[in-house]
Amino acid sequence: MTISTTAPISEDTLRQALADSYRRLANLGLNTGSAGNISCRFDGGALISPSGADAHNIDAQAIVSITMDGENRSPGIPSSEWSMHTAIYRHYPQAMAVVHTHSDACVAVSAQRRPIPAFHYMLAGFGGDEVPCAAYATFGTDALAASAVEALAGHTACLLANHGMVCHGPSLEKAVANAAKLETLARQYWMSAQLGTPVVLDAAEMATVRDRYRSYGKARLSRTPGTV
Repeated sequence: MTISTTAPISEDTLRQALADSYRRLANLGLNTGSAGNISCRFDGGALISPSGADAHNIDAQAIVSITMDGENRSPGIPSSEWSMHTAIYRHYPQAMAVVHTHSDACVAVSAQRRPIPAFHYMLAGFGGDEVPCAAYATFGTDALAASAVEALAGHTACLLANHGMVCHGPSLEKAVANAAKLETLARQYWMSAQLGTPVVLDAAEMATVRDRYRSYGKARLSRTPGTV
């Protein structure tokens, strides 16, 4: 679901969209059981999936409303990662929704405690020349929230060492799409690494890609001079 930054959307509508998006993450294979969580900005705070939720039991009523300080504004227990979500909202005003998953390829690469380098030009869509890996911290702690915020500087997604990934977007729809794209790229990076060290695109090429992304989907991209 797309969250407008100008037109108000009712709490009931956002609750249903969050529950639907949580189930979509499971259907996409990005989370299993109660792993992972999702949230969106709302009324100066956030709406977030509850602790222990899974795709079979979550519904709109289970979504928890919290302040940016983690105080409950509705019944229920918010996800254990609420502090990471609210820290991202406080530091990145453009973030309207946050998705955290334990998707397989992202977990596998995060266990190496290294970023995903620019082996593919589509990484430019997350900002920078790589997808960084946040330093390890225990789940559900302020230390993990701070680590994620630091890694996300200039990026819309990062890995969480020995844990998974987190990303944000201007809408729930875009945040979920970002999570799915990152998992695909992490899997492709892992596959390429099985053949040897992947060739990484240089900073100049990634800058060119980011420049072309600014008009992607808005205008016809010109061919590179000299190409057919």
